[in-house]
Parts: sequence; C-alpha cells; structure tokens
Amino acid sequence: MEVSMDGDATNRERLVGGLKSLVSDTEELLRATANQAGETIAVARQKIEQSLVEGKKAIADAEVTLVKKSKECAEIADDYVRENPWGAVGIAAALGLAVGLLIRGK
Repeated sequence: MEVSMDGDATNRERLVGGLKSLVSDTEELLRATANQAGETIAVARQKIEQSLVEGKKAIADAEVTLVKKSKECAEIADDYVRENPWGAVGIAAALGLAVGLLIRGK
C-alpha cells in the first residue's frame, strides 16, 4: 500500500486555490464589463457566467474529494501506528536522526 499524502494534498490545495482565484478574477471582470453593450459581449458574458457556475461546482467537488482523501490518509496512518507502534517509533527516530544530522551540517 503506497500513500503519498504531502505532495498530492499540497498539489490539490494549490489547484483549488488557483481555481478560486480564477473564479474571483473572472467575476471581477464580469462586473467591470457590465456596462459594455453589444451582442458579442452579451454572448461572451453569458458563456463566462455558465463556465463560472460549472467551475464553482467543480471546485466544491474537488474540496470534498480533498477532505475525504485527507481523512482516509489520516485513518491509514493512524491504523498503521496502532498496528505497528514500535515501527512508527523507529521511523520517527530515524527521521529525527536524519534531520538532526542535516541541521548539524555533517
């Protein structure tokens, strides 16, 4: 069983944050062009508004998935530590030793 929590979670959080920023910027652009007239602009605004609705739903779904996967990973880690307490202690000690050696500079 291979679990990559940090990298995947960070990438998902970054993606969700980027999408939220894009939605916010697009909404601002729509507000700024609200006074613009013309059929082409009206059609473009309508398409953008529809895309925003779909984008917001996709972001909400991604957040739900991110939370669900994070909980699953935490449960897997918790189960591992409960089943292998000395193994977890050994891993933590090895990581602590490695970090200590890196900080010491040798």
